Amino acid sequence: MNPRNWVPAISLCLAMGLLQQSAAQTVPPSPPAANQPEKVLRYAFPVAETGFDPAQVSDLYSRIITANLFDALYGYDYLARPAKVIPVLAEAMPEIAPDFRTYTVRLRRGVLFAPDAAFGGKPREVTAADVVYSIKRIADPKNKSPSFSGLAEEKMLGLDDLRKKAVATGKFDYDTEIEGLRALDRYTVQFKLAEPRPRLLYTLADGGILGVMAREVVEKYGDDIMAHPVGTGPFMLKEWKRSSLMTFVRNPNYREDRYDAAPPADDAQGQAILKQMKGRKLPMVDKVVVSIIDEPQPRWLSFLNNEHDFMERLPQNFATHAIPNNELAPNLARRGITMERVPLSDITMLFWNMEDPVFGGYTPEKVALRRAIALAYNAEEEVRLPRRGQAIVAHGYVMPNTASFDPKFRSEMGTFDRARAMALLDMYGYVDKNGDGWRDLPDGKPLVMEHNTLGTADYRELDEILKKNMDAIGVKINFKIGKWPEQLKAARAGKLTMWGVGLSASSPDSGPVLERGYGKSVGLSNLARFRNDQFDALYQKQSQMPDGPERDKVIREAERILIAYMPYKIRVHRIGTDLMQPWLLGYKRHPNAREFWKYVDIDTAKLPRK
Repeated sequence: MNPRNWVPAISLCLAMGLLQQSAAQTVPPSPPAANQPEKVLRYAFPVAETGFDPAQVSDLYSRIITANLFDALYGYDYLARPAKVIPVLAEAMPEIAPDFRTYTVRLRRGVLFAPDAAFGGKPREVTAADVVYSIKRIADPKNKSPSFSGLAEEKMLGLDDLRKKAVATGKFDYDTEIEGLRALDRYTVQFKLAEPRPRLLYTLADGGILGVMAREVVEKYGDDIMAHPVGTGPFMLKEWKRSSLMTFVRNPNYREDRYDAAPPADDAQGQAILKQMKGRKLPMVDKVVVSIIDEPQPRWLSFLNNEHDFMERLPQNFATHAIPNNELAPNLARRGITMERVPLSDITMLFWNMEDPVFGGYTPEKVALRRAIALAYNAEEEVRLPRRGQAIVAHGYVMPNTASFDPKFRSEMGTFDRARAMALLDMYGYVDKNGDGWRDLPDGKPLVMEHNTLGTADYRELDEILKKNMDAIGVKINFKIGKWPEQLKAARAGKLTMWGVGLSASSPDSGPVLERGYGKSVGLSNLARFRNDQFDALYQKQSQMPDGPERDKVIREAERILIAYMPYKIRVHRIGTDLMQPWLLGYKRHPNAREFWKYVDIDTAKLPRK
C-alpha cells in the first residue's frame, strides 16, 4: 500500500497518465477520538488491483482488499497456529450432520452493512437472505465468476440446475428457492449438499470471495459494482485511483468487535501481541492507504523513507541488503525496524496453454516437449540468484502449511537435468534442422516459445534465468511484456501460450490447488486448460474424503498425473519476509487469512516528525 508522504509516487503516476478517479462511497468516516491524531496504515502492492467485487475477483491483491471490506460467515483466529476457523457473521460454529451433507448456520443479529446511498439513508441489517444472494451471485453466468468452479464442487443441491437455466434463458432467477441453499428464517442459513463435504467450513471462511453483499447495492450499481464495495467489514472504500492509489476508512456501522485470539503457548511473539491487544476495540486504525508501486526499488525506498508502515514481502532484489544471512541488517535494527520471515502457503508456476498447437496437446511428442523444458529449468538457480535464497524448490503442487504437504516429497517437477531434457527433445525430433543454432519442430518449422511477462526489475531477473536455461538446450524464447490485469483476462480466455503466475492457499486444505487441472475449471482457475478424465475423478474423490493418510494418497495420485503431463511447471515455494516500522504494532502474517488491517495499530507517538 502507500507512502507516508505519497506526493512523489502520485506525481510519477500522473506523469505516466495512470490516475483515473473512480466512484467511491461518500459517507464521512467516523472521526478519530477527540485530541487523538489520525492513525493511518500505509503500504504498497506490487501489482494493480482489478476491482472489489468478491464474486468477480481472483487475483491475490484484489482479494486482500475484499477480505478487509467484506465479512463471510466464518474467518480465522488471527494468532492461532495451526489455522483455526472462528465465527464472524455467524454467531457460533455450524451444526454439521454426521454425513457432512447438511450445515446449518445461525447469524449474529444487529450486524449492519456500511452506509451507502442504495439504502436510502437507513441502517441495513444483514440477514440470511443476503448470504443466499451473495452465494448465488457466484453461480450467475453474467458475473463470470472465477470462483464458480470451486463453489460448484460443494454441490449445493439445485444450484447447478439454477445456473443451467440461466444459461438457457439469459437471466439468473435469484428468487427461486433451492434445497441446497436456503434462508430458513431471517437469521438462519442451511446448506444441503449432494455429497459429503468435510471441509465446506473453509469455503465459508473466505471473506475475499464469499463476503456478504446486499442485493440493493448490486442492483443500484449494476455493471459498475466492481467500483462500489459495500460490505460489513471494518473498512469501506473512500477513494480509488485505478492502478495507483486506494484509500479506505473506518466503517461507521462496524459491529462491536474486540481483540481476542488463541496463539500457541510456545509462540512468544503471538503471546506478546495478545497481551498488548486483548480486549481492544477493532479496528484500531482510522484509515488504510494502499499504493500500487510495481517496481521493487521505489517500493523499497518508500519503506526506507518512512513513507510506508511496513514492507509486505520484501522484494527479493533487496534481500541481501535488508536481511543478510536471513538476519535483519544492523542499520535497520538500529532504527527499530523488525522482521518476520515465514514459509508462504504458495507456489509459483509457468503454464502452457494445452490448446496451443505447438506446446499444448496430449500426444507423446507434445508431453515430451513440455517435460523437457521443465527438466531444463534450474529452479535451484532461481532460488540462489534472483530470489536470493527467499524460496525453496517445489517438487509438486501441494503447498506448505496445508494438511497434505510433505517436505520430503520429491518428483520430476523439482528435478534439473539438462542432459535428459536434450535427450528427450532429440528423441522426439525437436532438433536443429536448418543449422541456425535453434531447435525446430519435427516438421521443420521454427520452435519458438512466447512467454508473457511483466517488465519490472524482479520479473526481468526471473526471465533471465528462464532464457539462460532455454538457450542452453537450443529452445528459442521470446518475451512479451504486458500488464497483469490484461494478461489475466487473456489467460482465462485461452489467448496466451505461456505465462508465469503465483498462487496462495486461502485455507489449510491441500486439495483446492488441484483445481488448476480440473476440467470444469477451464477458463477459470485452470489457466492451462488441462483436461483428463482420470484426474477429474481423483479430484472429485479427494474432495469428499476426510483429512488423513488415505486422502493424502489420492491427492498425490492426482498430482502425479499433472506432473506426468506437465501442463504447469511448478517452480518454487516462496519464503515471505515482512518488515515493520517501530510504530506498527501487532502485525503477524497469517498462513491463509488476508484480513489483517483491523488487527494492527499505529503508535502515533513513535511516528517520525515531519
